[in-house]
Amino acid sequence: MSTVAEIHSVINQLAPFSLSMDFDNTGILVGDSHRTVECALLALDCTSQVIAQAVQCGAQLIITHHPIIFHPLKHVTENDLVYQLVHHDIAVISAHTNLDIAAGGVNDVLAAAISLQDCRGLEMVDPTQEAWLGRIGKLSAPTDAVSFAKAVKGALNAVSVKFVDGGRPIQTVALCSGSGADCLDAAIAQGANALLTSEVKHHEFLQAAEAGITLLDAGHFDTEDIVIEPLRQILSEQIQDVRFFTCHHSRIQAI
Repeated sequence: MSTVAEIHSVINQLAPFSLSMDFDNTGILVGDSHRTVECALLALDCTSQVIAQAVQCGAQLIITHHPIIFHPLKHVTENDLVYQLVHHDIAVISAHTNLDIAAGGVNDVLAAAISLQDCRGLEMVDPTQEAWLGRIGKLSAPTDAVSFAKAVKGALNAVSVKFVDGGRPIQTVALCSGSGADCLDAAIAQGANALLTSEVKHHEFLQAAEAGITLLDAGHFDTEDIVIEPLRQILSEQIQDVRFFTCHHSRIQAI
């Protein structure tokens, strides 16, 4: 029977934890690395709903993209998620920026979802490991901002897509899953007609419009949750003595 540590090792081969950015917190964040695993649940975040589903399906491990522990903990009480995990003897592995950066990770899945071709890295974050944040590629044909925003919304099944029209035809597209508006300058420098990301601030929309680049905010959850099913499939193929399930619950709604 596979252990938490062995599953961590397989994830490390897919998305090396050494790629994690300095601010990040990844790896085995809760639980016993020697714990045997019969069932594991994959989700973008470790929420109370995800823990409840893990308990219901008898999971010994939750695998998330966002770290369950990101800032230092000052206390752990009965209402805290970490307490619930320890209480139910459920371990957590979090693969965050390493999964964003890795080949075949979040950004490559996002690029495939919107049918980008000839993709390459957008912004170098670690020359020693050839680690790139974001991707840039081309659409098969030029399009306009409204049509592209509609296509992105449909491809990601996104709750909403906010955008500013750069006023130019769109064919070269940069993207950065999650909160990636900081990549705007890199996208402009590499000749992108559009940047797809999330959590865009008001002044960043204005900056993009002045620079003549379409900037789209498709939501943090919807630009990243798309990696969960492909990751489940890969892990199921490589670790056949563990049953892998997924949870796609988001509390974010729009009207």
